[in-house]
Amino acid sequence: MVALPGVDPSWSAYLDVPSTSGADAPGTHHRWHYLDNGAGADGAPVRGTLLCVHGNPTWSYLWRTYLAAGLAEGWRVVAVDQLDMGYSARTGVFRRLEHRITDLEDFVAALGLHGPVVTVGHDWGGVVSLGYAERNRADLVGVILTNTAIHQDPARSIPAPLRLALAPGVHGMGTRTTTAFLDVTLALARPALDPSVRRAFRAPYRTPQDRRGIANFVSDIPADPSHPSHAALTTTAEGIRTLDVPVLMMWGPHDPVFSDTYLEDLAQRLPHADIHRFEHASHLVQEDADTAATAMEWLAARSVAVPTGDAGTTASAPTAGSDEGSDEGPDEGPAFSPLGRRLRDLASGPDSGTTAVAEITPSGARTLSWKDLDDDVAAVAAGLTALGYGPGSRVSLLVPPGIDLTVLIYACLRIGAIIVVADAGLGARGLSRAVRSSAPDVVIGIERALLAARAFRWPGRRISATSLTAARRRALRVDASLGDLRAARATADAEVQPDADAAILFTSGSTGPAKGVVYTHRQLSAMRDTVGATLGLGPGTSLVAGFAPFALLGPALGATSVTPDMDVTAPRTLTAQALADAAAAIDATVVFASPAALRNVIATSGALSEDGRTALGRISLLLSAGAPIPVPLLEEVQALVPAAALHTPYGMTESLLVADTDLDGIRRAAAAGAGGLDGAGNGVCVGRPVHGAAVAISPLAAADPDVQDHGDGPRPPGSAPGAATGEPTTAPGVTGEILVDAPHVKDRYFRLWRTQQESVRTHPWHRTGDVGHLDAEGRLWVEGRLGHVITSAAGILTPVGLEQALEILGDVRLAAVVGVGPAGTQAVVAVLETAASGSVAAAAGRPVRRRAGAAAASLLRRPEQRARLAAPALAAAAREVARQRGVDLAAVVEVPALPVDIRHNAKIDRARVAAWSSRFLSGGRAGPL
Repeated sequence: MVALPGVDPSWSAYLDVPSTSGADAPGTHHRWHYLDNGAGADGAPVRGTLLCVHGNPTWSYLWRTYLAAGLAEGWRVVAVDQLDMGYSARTGVFRRLEHRITDLEDFVAALGLHGPVVTVGHDWGGVVSLGYAERNRADLVGVILTNTAIHQDPARSIPAPLRLALAPGVHGMGTRTTTAFLDVTLALARPALDPSVRRAFRAPYRTPQDRRGIANFVSDIPADPSHPSHAALTTTAEGIRTLDVPVLMMWGPHDPVFSDTYLEDLAQRLPHADIHRFEHASHLVQEDADTAATAMEWLAARSVAVPTGDAGTTASAPTAGSDEGSDEGPDEGPAFSPLGRRLRDLASGPDSGTTAVAEITPSGARTLSWKDLDDDVAAVAAGLTALGYGPGSRVSLLVPPGIDLTVLIYACLRIGAIIVVADAGLGARGLSRAVRSSAPDVVIGIERALLAARAFRWPGRRISATSLTAARRRALRVDASLGDLRAARATADAEVQPDADAAILFTSGSTGPAKGVVYTHRQLSAMRDTVGATLGLGPGTSLVAGFAPFALLGPALGATSVTPDMDVTAPRTLTAQALADAAAAIDATVVFASPAALRNVIATSGALSEDGRTALGRISLLLSAGAPIPVPLLEEVQALVPAAALHTPYGMTESLLVADTDLDGIRRAAAAGAGGLDGAGNGVCVGRPVHGAAVAISPLAAADPDVQDHGDGPRPPGSAPGAATGEPTTAPGVTGEILVDAPHVKDRYFRLWRTQQESVRTHPWHRTGDVGHLDAEGRLWVEGRLGHVITSAAGILTPVGLEQALEILGDVRLAAVVGVGPAGTQAVVAVLETAASGSVAAAAGRPVRRRAGAAAASLLRRPEQRARLAAPALAAAAREVARQRGVDLAAVVEVPALPVDIRHNAKIDRARVAAWSSRFLSGGRAGPL
């Protein structure tokens, strides 16, 4: 046997096993190879055994990280080589699925393996392990699955790669005669396998005879009901529906064979399963992601194999019954009132004829009264019900904010369907990733969205939000239109369960792949109540919704709302006149708009008509959320809405409102900071916690360059440079991760079990990933993101305070402060976007930049506008500003444009800036920023 990186040679073992499989003659014995970490061999107690089963064309080497992790956590791990595979015997007999399940039973019996047992499977080893689990429940305490499948829909073809592998003329040549099938499988790893690891995977399959099992495994794929193994597959697929042990599914969504379609099928058969999708992983998810650490964390969190009486000694964990649910029910609070209750009350009250919603389009205003809105919601709800959707159905809504989206949202909530909302600002690939990960039952969208659904092969049926010709409907595979839904007349109300899932809202993707955030009906209602109580919104209020999250809360609050003529997913499209026209249409007194939208409002304010200025003069409350907003911009906005109180609420997709303050409050906090009030300054003041919310800080650990942070659990003080310790405090002046607890905080992340665990590891707090502190007056200051904390030899530095100070200098329009080098000894670098370096970004109305940096790349091609070390005068000024804050800058760099978040057009991608700065300062080819 060749050297196996990551495998202790003592783990390798052989066992002679008598066969009871019908594939073999009576009395046949086969020599099995397996890897066994030997936990418990010395008499030490173990929690149980992980029985790991590989698929095709891998072998037990696939589970090497599990053997190591299990040894550390008190689990025996036994990873088998199935017969005809790996280093087990070549039997010369074609082994079907039924035989392989019996083979595994024979091996377990010969090894003398008893419970508690957790089966672990991948690829077709997942099917075999499930077959074993379904037939051997007495010792079974858990099931772990990675990319696999248990059912093939007869109406769908098997995946194209498998069709090719089965094709006559290809099958034998690709799977046995050559190593093509093996090579293609190994090439799916993301990133590519280390050559030594690749050699280890190939080692047992050197000759065509060695590869006979690979060929036979492919031939045994039950492509249709006529296949000999179809009955065994169906028996297992139906049998697992009654498994009552904890289940974990870990998935690589880039798998070209076992796609999310198969994950969804398994999720329906095992509805209590916990699921984690490793967003960047492919078929060999064990190679692409740390699934072993996740499995160990899950085993502990779920108290798998721990006697009931001892469960309290393990980490708190969500209960079974949802993929990532929390472990406690909601706190007692006000009686539950569904989100749409106020809409229905107003529709039947004396104000039923007044305007409820409006939208401004280039062709004019469209409005619905409360009665009309309720009737439209009822009709669409009935139409959805007639098509078979109801409680638990996931409905992806790809419709611009406005009346139609409002109607669809409240119709879905009325029948208990789960709305799925992802921002088009994610870009085509980001949006596709979000939609696919949510596995919708139906996609309702405008034509552009339906074109994307066809191009990216999104799951679910399709409904058009607009009228289409018969030819277009066929081309886009549309089953119905919104008009068809409205034609329904039957009643369709469902009894809404307060703690049932109501919505999956995707994050902006500004700090990594967008995550689906799950809210229950109770949590959405709590969000409504928090917004109403904090901001004083309710019946009689009229608001302009220029910020997508608030465009949908008007009916829930009983407030008249209007969507201005803009693309809400591209805030910079809001002009001053469009804002004024919307305000005039409903005599609005409240405006919601993002900082990016307000920048463009200021930039276009010179074109305002007198009527427009009058309409804006009636605004009494303006709110800007979604990103920090500088005081100078607020002061410019104040001139446009002189009668308005300017509020800047702080929140996130996981908790729409956390804290709130106004312009006067920001000024007072800044003055206090300048006067030395304990805990003030250094960041953006976002005010005090909102109604019903509590905020605490998880302090950052002191820098310790000798300790590395692997993100694998709660960290004691000093455990990793800049890591949050997990000990909540409300003491003033302590910088750390911001924690929030409120009735309107999300329930969980959708199919991101490990991410959810990390976010609640300091129960009951939600860990926001933002860094900040509380001052002596209880105000919250935001200093940046946890992942952007700089750990220099001089100590820990958060970026926002210094960035704000640098942005006051001369021609500096935007600043990013990043760390370069190893954690604990990072050099502090200031990267400045300046007019002198050729920026095309106006101070007001910054253009949206694509993630690929095309605009910046274009600028960098011009010699006079390339990135460069800052001019001496600017560098000296920047160093002086930093020194006043106790920071020594290692370098000051000028760039044409800093990368900013697509949707908010304000959040700097500091991770990208740091990586670029490292290349630039080392003299390498930095490329465009």
